[in-house]
Order: sequence, then structure tokens, then C-alpha cells
Amino acid sequence: MAWDDLDPKPKKPAPIDLTLMSIEDLTNRIAEHEAEIVRMREAIKGKEAQRSTADALFKKG
Repeated sequence: MAWDDLDPKPKKPAPIDLTLMSIEDLTNRIAEHEAEIVRMREAIKGKEAQRSTADALFKKG
């Protein structure tokens, strides 16, 4: 068992009441989330490249 398994999982924040936000605020929030998604996809690509390199290095055969 890893020690990380013993740490409590952080709770997700409560959803924001979107009815209180203006159209401009909602549009800005969407843009921020889309930018974060792009950043996460780039991180995934980097990790996949690292994994491919490691797999090639430690390839059994």
C-alpha cells in the first residue's frame, strides 16, 4: 500500500451558481477553462512522449 492511499482525497468545490453571472463572465470563464484544457492536453502529450522513450529504453526483447 502506498502512503498516498492514506491521505484524504480533496473535496470538489461546490458548483458556482451560473444564474448570478453575466454573459461576459460566463464567456470569460469558458475561455479560461478551454485554455486549461489545452494546457492539460499538452502535459499529456509530454508524458506520453516520456513513456514512449522509457518503453523504448527498457524494451524487452
